[in-house]
Amino acid sequence: MRRLRGSRRLRGPRGRLLAESAALLCAAAVAFPLYWMVLSAFKPEDEVLSEEARPWTAHPTLDAFRRVFGQQDFGRYLGNSLLVAVVVVVASALIAFLAAVAVTRFRFRFRTTLLVMFLVAQMVPVEALTIPLFFLMRDLGDVTGVPGVGLNTLGSLILPHIAFSLPFAIWMLRGFVRAVPESLEEAAYLDGASRARFLWRILFPLVFPGLVATSVFSFISTWNDFLLAKSFIISATENSTLPMALLVFFKDEGNDWGGIMAASTVMTIPVLVFFVLVQRGLVSGLGGAVKD
Repeated sequence: MRRLRGSRRLRGPRGRLLAESAALLCAAAVAFPLYWMVLSAFKPEDEVLSEEARPWTAHPTLDAFRRVFGQQDFGRYLGNSLLVAVVVVVASALIAFLAAVAVTRFRFRFRTTLLVMFLVAQMVPVEALTIPLFFLMRDLGDVTGVPGVGLNTLGSLILPHIAFSLPFAIWMLRGFVRAVPESLEEAAYLDGASRARFLWRILFPLVFPGLVATSVFSFISTWNDFLLAKSFIISATENSTLPMALLVFFKDEGNDWGGIMAASTVMTIPVLVFFVLVQRGLVSGLGGAVKD
């Protein structure tokens, strides 16, 4: 009886008010750094460097954004980041979808071992693999001789990010594929559908929310990457990505914090646009899979 009374209190107006207040506090804590970043991007330089921090500005200016877009090859860096992120998202989603179908619908040796390896690979930090990947990308470019593969190329960023995105994506999509009843697959075969048609016409739309959720992870990790871009793009600065453009505003005589905040704001816009485009699928993907 005491437990029932406690649960009723939590479900009542007071419990709802506490839950909403906690949610608002969490949202404010998350949004405040973003607000301060955008505010600093529009502040004049003297206010940015002022020791008196004010959460507003009476004289907004676009000087910091002019300095950002006035930097040489900033547009090229932005295009490189978009290209790498789009390729990684599309390729990892397709590969993860096919792999999730394979480990869920087919029985083969070492299947469980393969799934455990996916989890182990997800636990290894990127920093521990940077040096081995550096030598791998160097040797891969020398041995294959394929254009766009090797150090100082966008391929040296695309291939590792696909590899890092696959374990999480396969493990997550496995649950979505398993949730699709096998009776649906058998009915499709009885109606004359081939395996390929079932995969792309029936199964793919059903697990699409899971693909969206994994794509968000792939996009964010690729878009914000600085470590691999700094390690693999050595001399070919024309293949640098957008996080590398922030280094221009770090100077010996003093950091351009207004430019740093403006460039960070520009970097955040594609992420927000991506979230707006996929928010419905993301909510469905995080909420659960298809019910029988």
